[in-house]
Amino acid sequence: MAAPKFQSQKDSFHAELKRRIHNYFQEEGISTTGNYKLYTKAIILTLGLLLIYTHVVFFTPESAWLALFECVVLGMITAGIGFNIVHDGSHGSFSKVKKLNDIAGLFLNLLGANEFMWNTKHNVIHHAYTNIDGVDDDLDAGPLLRLCETQKFRKIHRFQHFYFWVAYSMLFFYWAFFSDYQKYFTKKVGSMPLKKMKTSDHISFWSFKAVHIIFFAVLPIYLVGFLPWLVGFFAYGLVVGFVMSIVFQLAHTVRETHFPVVSETTNKIEDEWAIHQLKTTANFATNNKLVTWFSGGLNFQVEHHLFPKISHVHYPALSKIVAQACNDFNIPYHNIPKMRMAVASHVSHLKQLSRA
Repeated sequence: MAAPKFQSQKDSFHAELKRRIHNYFQEEGISTTGNYKLYTKAIILTLGLLLIYTHVVFFTPESAWLALFECVVLGMITAGIGFNIVHDGSHGSFSKVKKLNDIAGLFLNLLGANEFMWNTKHNVIHHAYTNIDGVDDDLDAGPLLRLCETQKFRKIHRFQHFYFWVAYSMLFFYWAFFSDYQKYFTKKVGSMPLKKMKTSDHISFWSFKAVHIIFFAVLPIYLVGFLPWLVGFFAYGLVVGFVMSIVFQLAHTVRETHFPVVSETTNKIEDEWAIHQLKTTANFATNNKLVTWFSGGLNFQVEHHLFPKISHVHYPALSKIVAQACNDFNIPYHNIPKMRMAVASHVSHLKQLSRA
């Protein structure tokens, strides 16, 4: 599939929105990148990961339940690092210093996935062509899940609103041990071609995959034994997968969001890019400070999609500007007040698509 085009306008909504956001940072005299709040959070999460990993692997508790609990907490921290450090780093919004952004993005490689593949899948494709079936790889959940009406209906989908959590829990294993390699060897992300990899990208891919296997499989098996490792690693991976999946799904696959179809004759989307993002994206639980802190501001997904190069620490303030602009231009602004309401909307969406 050729990459679709968006409508272009001289006096666009996007241009006006960018002007208002630019004025905000000018008036406040602050940088668009991270600040002490983000760096403090990054230190807390990184130290948490190192301490719990060290304790559960090198000083394994005698109580199996305590060791299992530590694996679950380690999974939560890993997801938190992905949301807060990796995500901002990969978008270049973690710091003004490019090297720090690169280091923040590299955390993803240490945790089992690959930054090169993620940047293409997420930054290039998902952010440009959000919720466009056949282009946005985030909508491709294989035969297990049907996430929009244009996808083929299978009999198994009749029960997807019951078993979706199992599929989401497998994301980490699928991502780290299958889909990265699939992209590497097919040189594609879904239907879209992968950018040509340099020699350094190939070396990085295989080196970090090996490092991850050593630290998360070989070393723990050697120190605690195969079966304890298998149980602990399985629990860890299930938590990482489910937490990451649910946060991203609540932002795009809910009853409130749209799934635009590309015109077959013009290969265009009916809206300009910014309006497309507003129609296909939703905020959730934006008044919940714990959700905002842990999810790296990804509950302010609207602001993130409109301004991905701005750090998430600024999203609460930007949301007021974006909401006002949407009101002024009579454009929908999806904001689901509570986490439980967003989950209910997502389940309802899956249930709606469980019928042919």
